[in-house]
Amino acid sequence: MNYHQYYPVDVVNGPGTRCTLFVAGCSHQCRGCYNQSTWRIDSGHPFTPAVENQLIDDLNDHRIRRQGLSLSGGDPLHPNNTSAILRLVKRVKRECPDKDIWLWTGYMLNELNELQQEIVSHINVLIDGKFEQELHDPTLIWRGSNNQVIHYLR
Repeated sequence: MNYHQYYPVDVVNGPGTRCTLFVAGCSHQCRGCYNQSTWRIDSGHPFTPAVENQLIDDLNDHRIRRQGLSLSGGDPLHPNNTSAILRLVKRVKRECPDKDIWLWTGYMLNELNELQQEIVSHINVLIDGKFEQELHDPTLIWRGSNNQVIHYLR
């Protein structure tokens, strides 16, 4: 898996102060997407064990009280990303049990395959649905268009 950006301190992509990872790879390619540079799976930087370890260390750093991890992109549930994302969410739940995990995807909850569903079983909040430019609403919080749904899972 590749990633484009990692923000160890983010207050925009979910509630509270968070760590946010923008992964590479998106097959939805929504018209009007603000993050088109993340569409190609071979773009960005390799998500190495060192990057993963830094993310875990940042989540556990008590100098900054982080509420959790946000996963966006690209699409964390893109087939090229699912094995690394599953490993990451399991590790976060094991090593940072007090942190929540939010994930944005263009897939709909009811169309996820078995591996994608397994990932979702380890997260707290899923924002699903493709960005639809004609339904864009800048007043929405944590989503770009009215068709996208925030699912509070646990």
